Amino acid sequence: MAAAALPPLPPQFKSIQHHLRTAQELDKREPVVAYYCRLYAMQTGMKIDSKTPECRKFLSKLMDQLEAMKKQFGDNEAITQEIVGSAHVENYALKMFLYADNEDRAGQFHKNMIKSFYTASLLIDVLTVFGELSEENIQHRKYARWKAAYIHNCLKNGETPQPGPIGMEGETFADVEREEAGSSSVPSGTTQPASSSTYEANNIPTSNYTGIHIPPGAHAPANTPAEVPHNTGVTSNTIQPAAQNVPLVDPSLYSAQSAGEVRLTPEDFARAQKYCKYAGSALQYEDVSTAVQNLQKALKLLMTGRE
Repeated sequence: MAAAALPPLPPQFKSIQHHLRTAQELDKREPVVAYYCRLYAMQTGMKIDSKTPECRKFLSKLMDQLEAMKKQFGDNEAITQEIVGSAHVENYALKMFLYADNEDRAGQFHKNMIKSFYTASLLIDVLTVFGELSEENIQHRKYARWKAAYIHNCLKNGETPQPGPIGMEGETFADVEREEAGSSSVPSGTTQPASSSTYEANNIPTSNYTGIHIPPGAHAPANTPAEVPHNTGVTSNTIQPAAQNVPLVDPSLYSAQSAGEVRLTPEDFARAQKYCKYAGSALQYEDVSTAVQNLQKALKLLMTGRE
């Protein structure tokens, strides 16, 4: 997929090495997300240092990778249309986050859930290529970073972490970053996060903690963020899809005005399109609930001019 191997990572680009590692891990399973991880690294690297010879060489090779991927996936709407790409990356980041959050609340502490929290925070970074982060995503990133550090430090010190939301003071993310990095260069062949069971997204409650808010599980895709690892002894035919609570049709839609009586602005059309794209991306993860919610939002907006 990549046009050429990247040269050694310049020290100036240390802050993007984890995003590039994530891109490598997702190349086969989630190439769209991998593409945007590299795009984020490219844009961030340009801001850090685009003049030093070693940095220019690195960015040039990274641009070659991006061009190769764009050529290969040029017919994919998630690559050609930012609004679709944004929805795709955001859904995958939330999928990772809620898998880790569910494991945490169940008291299942392990490296894969730490990695999922960690990866979710990196993918929320990547969302900045599409514009400013929503307040909700800023909260998710802050909590995911803290949880990854907290649980990692507890396990390293032989302590049992407290599940669920607790105070967020005194933890450092540095140990998690060092463990993930392994070296100063961008590694390859890293093991992907995996789980041995499915999770029930709607079991995740709404909770507030130190100003951070996690949305109800209805926003989460139903599947786990990775395939079943081969060494667990769990075969794929034992994994059953999680049941989903499909939202009821909004009663106001039945009595809404017809579109002909409503003056829609260009912004209204753009928002409606965004909801439809989010719904399409949710269906890629078999998340019926989120798809229905977004389609209803689009329909209500088009019929009433209001959200």
